[in-house]
Amino acid sequence: MKNKIIIIGSIIAAFALGYFISPKAANNMQNAVHQHDSADETIYTCSMHPQIRQNEPGNCPICGMILIPVDSDGGGNKNPLVFEMTQEAATLSGIATTKVGEGGSSIKNGLKLTGKVQADETTTASIVAHIPGRIEQLYIRFTGEHIKMGDRVATIYSADLIAAQRELLEADKIKDITPALLEAAKNKLRYWKITEHQIDKILASRKIQENFDIYSEYSGVVTKRKVSVADHLMEGSVLFEIQDLSKVWAVFDVYENDLGKIRVGQKVKFSAAGIPNKTFTAVINFVDPLIRPDTRTASVRATIRNTNGKIKPEMFLSGVIQTPSSKGKKVDLSVPKTAVLWTGERSVVYVKLPDAKIPSFEFREVVLGDVVGNNYLIKSGLSVGEEVVTKGAFVIDASAQLNNQASMMNRLVSIKNAPKPKIEIPNYTDSPVEFKKQLASVAQSYLKLKVAFVKTDAVSAANFAKAFNDQLANVKMKLLKGEAHLYWMDKLKALGAHSKRITELKNVEEQRRQFQFLSDTMIEVLKAFGSNQKLYVEHCPMAFDGEGADWISSESNIMNPYFGSAMMKCGSVVDSLSL
Repeated sequence: MKNKIIIIGSIIAAFALGYFISPKAANNMQNAVHQHDSADETIYTCSMHPQIRQNEPGNCPICGMILIPVDSDGGGNKNPLVFEMTQEAATLSGIATTKVGEGGSSIKNGLKLTGKVQADETTTASIVAHIPGRIEQLYIRFTGEHIKMGDRVATIYSADLIAAQRELLEADKIKDITPALLEAAKNKLRYWKITEHQIDKILASRKIQENFDIYSEYSGVVTKRKVSVADHLMEGSVLFEIQDLSKVWAVFDVYENDLGKIRVGQKVKFSAAGIPNKTFTAVINFVDPLIRPDTRTASVRATIRNTNGKIKPEMFLSGVIQTPSSKGKKVDLSVPKTAVLWTGERSVVYVKLPDAKIPSFEFREVVLGDVVGNNYLIKSGLSVGEEVVTKGAFVIDASAQLNNQASMMNRLVSIKNAPKPKIEIPNYTDSPVEFKKQLASVAQSYLKLKVAFVKTDAVSAANFAKAFNDQLANVKMKLLKGEAHLYWMDKLKALGAHSKRITELKNVEEQRRQFQFLSDTMIEVLKAFGSNQKLYVEHCPMAFDGEGADWISSESNIMNPYFGSAMMKCGSVVDSLSL
């Protein structure tokens, strides 16, 4: 009986156990199958060479590093130049960005300046007492009061003046005998700035005046009041300091790097913060010969007429001065100094990608120009409107380095994968038809040169490069005016230099590098002026060890000039050129 009970209990327990755990067991088995399937589908890649992808672990065939599994979110396909972080991480790291703007001091229409209004030092004057005495009354009530030449400013009592009047009256009595004595007495009063009218009044009335009025010899605004009623004065004591504000100075600060662009006689247009919707024009009449060591700036000055008194000293000014080098010059860009990371000879910034779902920052090498205040001018590597990281760049770079991505210490990825910086192409498609015909002949010479490289023929390449250079000489640049003329002159130098270099080189691979530079310039020129025939821009991503290179073709069929027969069909059409 006892055995029956045990058997029955075991059966019940088995059913119960099956009821509670069988779903989990089934799920576990299913998960195990899924995990096995997932493991079978795992892709392995190299952290340094993400183009390497294989379905089993091992070593990278390029660098020998151990391959790692691709992240489930597709991380193995991510651009090694772009570092991603969560929004929370970006907030905790204090990441801040600034848009790239036109910059520093150099702008398209001239040199941007800041400054302020200062009083004209040549019109500063003092009203002084020419005789010793005591002030009986003041007619100037407060600092800032405007006075005119001839206005009475004070009344003074002077014992010395009383004695001089007695001498005058006594000399007048014997003027028929000693006229020189009378003239000497008058001169004594004149030296004390007593007017002829006052002297004649004394002689006519035969009375001695105890108080005399002092009159202003200048017009202007009282800037300082030096005395009060009942003050005793010495001869030459200053009563008031006045400033004529009918003319003022506009004083601008110019960084030493820009001083070579400034000349006396140049016009400067500016506005004042306190006078909205008003633009002033003046002429530079002084450039400070000394540079302030703390700011590395020198002052330039222009004189402004201020008859209505609206322009006031210490007003802030913002101006632009047209310089010869600014006409037709490419606009300079600038970024704050805090955006730039230094690594030996290289300069690096992190650019925030605008359309990313999560905060993403691209490693970018840039070429720096001059220092302008707290900014660096950017020669290449950035475009207007891009956002650069100005706070937290070191955090991003350190994280990218730990993640085996491009960083200051890990440059290998960036060399082969860095995209070309965007170049702003001007629009001169309305240029004369005759110029476009001549440019079309240059393009035809270029296409013949390209064929020589497709055939990997160094001798033919040199000959066609010479023909290309000769065709450039036939282009009449006088047909272009203004900025279009300056733009063509700039590109003409580059086209001529690279084509000439091809004629000098004997090695076809070295010639191909010059052909790449020549092609880039030709593409820019044809985009700017337009092409009267259908041309194609083609790109080979494998050229120059993965750096990539472009060329122009008259047909969409790929004929690679950088590899020739070795990789004739490597490349694709990326753009077209036509009006």
